[in-house]
Amino acid sequence: MKLHELKAVKGTRKERNRVGRGMSSGNGKTSGRGHKGQKARAGGGVRPGFEGGQMPLFQRLPKRGFTNIHRKEYAVVNLEALNRFEDGTEVTPELLLETGVVSKLESGVKILGKGNIVKKLNVKAHKFSASAKEAIEAAGGQTEVI
Repeated sequence: MKLHELKAVKGTRKERNRVGRGMSSGNGKTSGRGHKGQKARAGGGVRPGFEGGQMPLFQRLPKRGFTNIHRKEYAVVNLEALNRFEDGTEVTPELLLETGVVSKLESGVKILGKGNIVKKLNVKAHKFSASAKEAIEAAGGQTEVI
């Protein structure tokens, strides 16, 4: 298909409304502007965001970001990182910190399901994703929420 082969579909082109062309047009006389007032004048109207003198919304809102002081940040560990441990090992947040899998414990440890696990491990963490829990138990291991 080339540019000169394109055809306009019915309804894609809208004829512009010619105002002030007689009463039968529906937009004659005042041309759809009503009678007098600020919005009827040429160049009239209020600036964007103006709320009639009421303090505008953009001025009422705080001009900065917001940080939730109660937010919990978890140190995330993917399943593939747990393969470094021997079969039957009890994997705790302290062990993960000791071996350098996580650098900081934050509010706890969350195990995510990226990668696959081949070892049978007893994993203790603060949170597990559904897929991670499923994969650990499928490999013959156990999960425990602390």
